[in-house]
Amino acid sequence: MKKWVIIISSVILIALAILYYVFIYAAQYKRNVNDEKAIVISAVELVYAYNNNEPDANAKYLNKALVVEGIVKEVGQNQEGNTTITIDGANDFSAVFCTLKEADKNIEVKKKISIKGVCIGFTSDVVITDAFIQSKN
Repeated sequence: MKKWVIIISSVILIALAILYYVFIYAAQYKRNVNDEKAIVISAVELVYAYNNNEPDANAKYLNKALVVEGIVKEVGQNQEGNTTITIDGANDFSAVFCTLKEADKNIEVKKKISIKGVCIGFTSDVVITDAFIQSKN
């Protein structure tokens, strides 16, 4: 009986330690892209890099803060209600797909834009999250 009490107590303590780490400790260190130094690149160059050699592009850009510059191709909204922007990559099949942290309804298609965010990889588009607008013309 004492063994079961010790085992159950140990499991509960381990679970509490994991919960503490996930919800308290790790939450203190959430990434703030706004404070990070970013790699500045055009959408055309970024799309070309991923289409030309995805492993090399991942080594350079994956999980890094980027400032992506280009022409707005499309503005939309995802299921969570966040504003999404597709930046033209000068490729019929690929572009840069950005999800903004905050809504912005004043984005115009075919206008130049500069967006800072985190590159999370490549599907058919290069995907940027946690983004915010640096400038728009």
